[in-house]
Amino acid sequence: MYYPYFLSLYSPFYTLFIIILMTSTSDSSPVIAFIGGGNMAEAILGGLYAQGHAHTSLRFSEPLDARLQYMTKKYPGVMATNDNDQCVDGADIVILAVKPQVLRTVVSDLSATLHKNPKILIISIAAGIESEAILRWLNADYQAPLVRIMPNTPALIGEGAVGLFANKVVTQEQKELTERLLRSVSKELAWVETEALIDAITGVSGSGPAYFFLMMEAMENAGIAVGLTPEDAKALTLQTCLGAARMAQESEDDLATLRRKVTSPHGTTEAAIKSMEAANIRQVIHDAVVAATDRSKELAEELGRE
Repeated sequence: MYYPYFLSLYSPFYTLFIIILMTSTSDSSPVIAFIGGGNMAEAILGGLYAQGHAHTSLRFSEPLDARLQYMTKKYPGVMATNDNDQCVDGADIVILAVKPQVLRTVVSDLSATLHKNPKILIISIAAGIESEAILRWLNADYQAPLVRIMPNTPALIGEGAVGLFANKVVTQEQKELTERLLRSVSKELAWVETEALIDAITGVSGSGPAYFFLMMEAMENAGIAVGLTPEDAKALTLQTCLGAARMAQESEDDLATLRRKVTSPHGTTEAAIKSMEAANIRQVIHDAVVAATDRSKELAEELGRE
């Protein structure tokens, strides 16, 4: 069989071709272990899975058998277990995706396994639990690289917004790796310099989807009250919300300018805005964000104690 010179056995091009081929087919994906197989863990794992992260480099632990079986069936090739130590052993990254109320027990039980690799990157999704508490529960004589993140539920459809805080021993490479992981499910990433600002992110974007769901629910009900069918009221509400958000993303105008452009003097929109302002809507939203932020701080105090 004839081969072109650039692929002949003795040519330098042949050697280069083999190196490139071996590099492109090698498994260089970091091993990522998810402790907990709930919705947020699945959102990130599923995003990585869909984007080609080596399936054999993904693993998760989940205590509920029904959930374990569901995830195993949906993501073939991913290691599934109900043993947290088995899940973590040999991992490059551990994502703590359990409820805040059980995080202390989980981290304490994992401490011996995590101590085997002091450079393992720990990422915590648990709301309200400060990094100092996690490291204390780890009970190590070193400071582990730890990133706290506050995602939100739109990550389940790849439209998430997430806030991030890294402790001092997290390297730039680990920060970039964290970003690459979260880009699979999030459109907006915001690093903060002080950990306290994670509480503020919780108040704005972490809890924020529920604020919009409530507003859309109210708009839908109001549409029905003025004569629309439930189907039309819902469809028009959802598309209006989506369209406004996309318009704000793509416009060079700030939000206040966009609002003014839609509000013609003495028109229908002005009547609606005046009604909202009379009901002190700005203060209502402000109070909601502050309440969520304060509750995040309270959780840190309640759940981060010895």
